[in-house]
Amino acid sequence: MTPPTTRRKTPGPRRTRLRPMDMLRLGMIGPRTRRMRSALSALGISLGIAAVIAVTGISASNQAHLLERLDQLGSNLITVAPGNGADQKPVPLPSTAEKMLANIAPVQQVTATGATKAQVYRNDLVPAQQTGSLTVLAARLNLLDVLHATLRNGNWLDKADENLPVTVLGDQAALRLGVTAPGERVWLGGQWFAVTGILAPNELAPELGTTALVGWPKATADLGADGTAAMVYLRAHPERVPDVQAVAGATADPANPSTVAVSRPSDLYTARAETKNSLTGLVLALAAVALLVGGVGIANTMVVGVMERRGEVGLRRALGARSGQIAVQFLIEAVLMGFIGGIGGLLVGGLTVYGYALAQGWPAAVPLYTVVAGPLVSVLVAAIAGIYPALRAARVSPTDALRSA
Repeated sequence: MTPPTTRRKTPGPRRTRLRPMDMLRLGMIGPRTRRMRSALSALGISLGIAAVIAVTGISASNQAHLLERLDQLGSNLITVAPGNGADQKPVPLPSTAEKMLANIAPVQQVTATGATKAQVYRNDLVPAQQTGSLTVLAARLNLLDVLHATLRNGNWLDKADENLPVTVLGDQAALRLGVTAPGERVWLGGQWFAVTGILAPNELAPELGTTALVGWPKATADLGADGTAAMVYLRAHPERVPDVQAVAGATADPANPSTVAVSRPSDLYTARAETKNSLTGLVLALAAVALLVGGVGIANTMVVGVMERRGEVGLRRALGARSGQIAVQFLIEAVLMGFIGGIGGLLVGGLTVYGYALAQGWPAAVPLYTVVAGPLVSVLVAAIAGIYPALRAARVSPTDALRSA
């Protein structure tokens, strides 16, 4: 009896498998072989991202310029001066007040003026009682920097001048003394002082207009100054002005904080806060619109590019490629185009912002969230836009795909 013969099953077609590195090389074939189409696709993506960066960057630069102008006008300037005690007499600030206030973390700049016992006259023949309501103050060398003050003419005090008999007059003081230009002399504290400069009017410190300013060491040595500050000017971080104001009194005079006069927030500070909030909302809204428009442009570029290659999809399907492999190939190509286009758009948009800000004299500012979101959005949108038509093409039979090519 012959044993029954067993039939061997005919093996079906072997499914193709590709390693990750093979898929990566396959995904890069398209950009390498279709350089013009790939370049145009990346250009379309770059323009979309560049529009996002440019719109938000120019808006943010305009905001930074406006806030900087408000800060220059004194929105973050705080003054600390001696207040009155229980007997309604002024209580001088401690000699350590200026240094202690400088140690407050949000304080960026500190300067001061100090009282003297001297008077200033046009010459030594003017009666002592005719002071013209002018005062002589000791001044720190950084006074102009902190107050953003300027000179109408002449020069400010420097390291060499602060020990010499030289003075800088306020604009009203120069007018009352009849001084029209630097180089003239005035009778100050019983001796002749040379005028090195005349201040321009300053809205932040109008009290300086009727003063004669001398170097701190000279005032202490010869003009009766005791070395303590009569007025301390602080420049605080714009976002921390209320915090500095809350602790300035106790910092300047821990033993008697109630006798320290600290200026209140100005209207400029309130205007600055409102301006920042409104402009920040505007920048975010523009960023959202620009991202939406850029995303639609990227999606359109990728969809058209993929639909043009339906014939290639059909041929690969006929040669045994699986739909998942086709989808991964187009996903890699889309991500690569999105990444290249996103980086290119970031560079183009950034250069546009910096060029426009330079032409306008603004501080250039590109929001960090757009720097991160721009390339990320380009990659995500390009991937989504590229994979959807690729999956549709992968599900079509090879003959239909080739026929529609």
